[in-house]
Amino acid sequence: MELTQLTALSPIDGRYRKKVQHLDEYFAEYALIKYRVLVEVHYFFFLADQKFFKLPIKAKQALEKMLDQFSIDDAKQIKQLESVTNHDVKAVEYFLKEQVDKAGIGHLKEWIHFGLTSQDINNTAIPLSWKHAIEHEYLPSLINLQTDIHSLANTWKSVPMLARTHGQAASPTRLGKELMVFVERIQHQVELFSSIPYAAKFGGATGNFNAHHIAFPKKNWVLLGNQFVEGVLGLQRMQFTTQIEHYDALAAHFDALKRINNILIDLCRDIWTYISMDYFKQQTKKGEVGSSAMPHKVNPIDFENAEGNLGIANALLEHLSGKLPISRLQRDLTDSTVLRNMGVPMAHISIAIQSIEKGLSKLILNESAIKADLDNNWAVVAEAIQTILRREQYPNPYEALKDLTRGKQKIDKAIMHQFIQSLNISAALKKELKSITPANYTGVNPDF
Repeated sequence: MELTQLTALSPIDGRYRKKVQHLDEYFAEYALIKYRVLVEVHYFFFLADQKFFKLPIKAKQALEKMLDQFSIDDAKQIKQLESVTNHDVKAVEYFLKEQVDKAGIGHLKEWIHFGLTSQDINNTAIPLSWKHAIEHEYLPSLINLQTDIHSLANTWKSVPMLARTHGQAASPTRLGKELMVFVERIQHQVELFSSIPYAAKFGGATGNFNAHHIAFPKKNWVLLGNQFVEGVLGLQRMQFTTQIEHYDALAAHFDALKRINNILIDLCRDIWTYISMDYFKQQTKKGEVGSSAMPHKVNPIDFENAEGNLGIANALLEHLSGKLPISRLQRDLTDSTVLRNMGVPMAHISIAIQSIEKGLSKLILNESAIKADLDNNWAVVAEAIQTILRREQYPNPYEALKDLTRGKQKIDKAIMHQFIQSLNISAALKKELKSITPANYTGVNPDF
C-alpha cells in the first residue's frame, strides 16, 4: 500500500482510493481547473464566431490541441500563477493569455475572459463537470445496479415467501416481486432526476451584462449569453441572477440523490434482514475471515458498508442542498468552499453502489429456510379464508378466524383444516378453502 493511502485523512483518498479514482476527472482540483479552461476557451471561440474578432484557423487549432492535451503539468502551471494572483480564475485567464501568445495571436488576448466575472466561469464549469459526472458515471452505475436487481427478481420470480409487516408474519408474497419494488422506486427517481435542469449563471459581475453592454450596447447580450451557455455548453442559463447561480436546481439534484440513497439503504437493510433470517446464504472466498473470534460467521459486510457510505453521503448532501441556495445579497463566498466538496458524497455513493453489487453477487437462495417459514405460519391464510367466506355471505367470518388465530402460539395445517371442516358450508367450498396454502396464497402482480 502506498504511503499516501496510509496517511490520507479521508478514506475515499486512502482505503477506498482505487474504487473512486475515476471521479478525479470531474471533482479533483485538476478537473475544476480543466473545466474552467474549457469554458474560457469555448467562450473565446464563441466571440470569434460572433464576429467580434477574426480568429485564424491555425491559432484555433493550437488552442483546441491545448484543450485536448490539457495535463497535470498545465494545471500545476495555473496553480503557480494562482500563488501570485491569489485568485484561481484569474490564474486561468493569465495562463490562457500565455497560450494565445504562443499561438501567435497575442493581439487578441484581451478577448480572453472578456466582460466576465469569475463566477461566469465557475457557475458554468462546475455544472458542466457535474453534468458529465452524472451522465457518464453516476446514472450508468445506478442503472447497472437496477438491472442487476431486476435480473435477480426474474431469477426468483416464482419463489413464494412469507411477508412481514410490523415484523410479524403477513400475507405471503414472492421474492421476485419484493425486489421489483426497488427496481420501480429507482426507476421513478431516475425519471425525476432527469427532469431537473443543469442550471448555469452567465451574465457578468451582478448578472446584468454590465461590462458587455457598455462596450457593445447594440449587441443582444441576453440572446448571446443564452446561445453560448445552452448552445455551446449544453446547460440551461438562468435569466435573472446575482453574481452567482441560484443553485436551486443543483439543490434539487442533491435532494434527488438523497431519495435514491434512502431507497438503497432500504434495500440494504431488507437484504441484511433476509440474510439474518437465513433466507440467503453468502458465497465465501478462500482465505477470507468473517469474524476474528467466530470462525463460522459470514457477515453481510457489503450491505453494511453500503449503508454506512450512503449515510455519510446523505449527511453531506443535506448540507449542500440546504446551504448553497442561500447567499447574502448579490453574493458571498460561502458557496465556493462548499462546492469544492461536491465530489465527496459522490465518492461515498460510488463506493456504496459497488458494495451493493458485490453483495448481491454473493447471495445464494436458501429455499428450504423460506419454505420452512411458510410452513410454520399457516395463520396467514386466515385472511384468504375469511375473504372467501365473506364472498359466500357466511356470518361473521373475520371474527371466527380472529378467535382461531390471533395471539395463538401455533397454527398449523391440521388446525386450519380442522377449523374449515367444522364450518357449516358445502363440501365444494371446504375443498376450495383447503386448497389454500401459505405457498400458493401469493396474489398477483404485473409481469416483469
